Amino acid sequence: MRFLSVYVVASLAWGWFGPVSAAPNAPNILVIYTDDQGSVDANCYGSDDLETPHIDALAATGVRFTRMLAPSAICSASRAGLLTGRFPPRAGVPANVSSAQGNPGMPAAQITLAELLRDHGYRTGHVGKWHLGYTPETMPNGQGFETSFGHMGGCIDNYSHFFYWNGPNRHDLWRDGEEVWHDGAYFGDLMIEEARRFIAEESEKPFFLYWAINWPHYPLQGTDKWRERYRDLPHPRDKYAAFMSTTDEIVGAVVDYLDELGIRDETIILFQSDHGHSVEERTFGGGGSAGPFRGHKGTLLEGGLRVPSVVSWTGTFPEGEVRDQFTSGIDWFPTLAEAAGIALPEGHVIDGKSLLGVIRDNAPSPHDSFYWRLGGNPEKAKWAVWQGAWKLLGRVSENVTPEGVAAFTAGDRGLFLVNLEEDPGETVNRAEDEPGVVEEFLALRDRYERDIAKTDPGK
Repeated sequence: MRFLSVYVVASLAWGWFGPVSAAPNAPNILVIYTDDQGSVDANCYGSDDLETPHIDALAATGVRFTRMLAPSAICSASRAGLLTGRFPPRAGVPANVSSAQGNPGMPAAQITLAELLRDHGYRTGHVGKWHLGYTPETMPNGQGFETSFGHMGGCIDNYSHFFYWNGPNRHDLWRDGEEVWHDGAYFGDLMIEEARRFIAEESEKPFFLYWAINWPHYPLQGTDKWRERYRDLPHPRDKYAAFMSTTDEIVGAVVDYLDELGIRDETIILFQSDHGHSVEERTFGGGGSAGPFRGHKGTLLEGGLRVPSVVSWTGTFPEGEVRDQFTSGIDWFPTLAEAAGIALPEGHVIDGKSLLGVIRDNAPSPHDSFYWRLGGNPEKAKWAVWQGAWKLLGRVSENVTPEGVAAFTAGDRGLFLVNLEEDPGETVNRAEDEPGVVEEFLALRDRYERDIAKTDPGK
């Protein structure tokens, strides 16, 4: 089946007249975006029951963030934030995009990191999950990626490559807009092959590879090696652990290939999860861990937003260092653009801030406040505002409440105020004690919403 047969050239509405060459010595960029990985689910983040030597090696040769907050707590919105550098509602993706073929997703007029890099002399490739649209103009080739291999919906079975959610059964594996079949082939092996093929392509251009691994997202289909290794862990941690270590192993297979080719020092590697761990039925109600933090995927609590995040550029960035500053996934757009020597599109709103100062010099956070909204209607959506020690959540809810902690009640507007310095586990609601802080944060939230409303989400 032919769905998209030609490369769609994005509009150069921000004033460029055509592609230009990459800056001299511009780095290759490999973005590895895992899916549903828990806040502390790697050895370098404190896990004592997982083996993640390749993620740990990236941390040992780079900078590890301890307070990296996802753009959103749900898949599509987080990816939109990463690829546009915008708050997901401003990018036109406040929640999940439909996984049904023919449904649009992130508006094609959004400027993606792939478009920015492509038009400044980069080769651009996508491997893995997309989940940002299922029409020609909103699939990867329509959003700045010259090559694409993977699935367009939210999740697939890793052997049949059929959509893994609800009926009717739908095959979902594509190469450059054309449906392809690899029945029985393990998707992890296919992703390694595709990533290596793209990296090894002979070209004078640097590359940008967005490798969106749909793991450890359900279905939890780790390899036999790791299933045997974790057989004595309790259910469902055993299944999640096997898939997490399988994820780590395929990451190593691609990172090691950069060393094999002798281009590791020329390549920025970003490893990050899209949001916190899942407690959905299809992942047996859990398996991942947020450690000391409360919440999970789908919540704007810390456990839904704090994600493992490591950036490595050997020989250029510091190695083996840790950054505790507040940072966000929307910051990678301006950070990687600056590292590549590319100016941001003039007159185009970017909510993210470059982290190069944080990475290189341990500079303060570039943010003095931040806002999340999960849902299209601001009057019904979950939301959260952070500034300083305080975080205010609206319409807060969770599927799993930590033992010994009171469950959330709707209350007055479902408001939950927490002092993160005193209570990083978000256990005590301070809203009644601090009415002045509540009103200040409600006003800050309104300012963010008014600013977002000024931007046409289609642009």
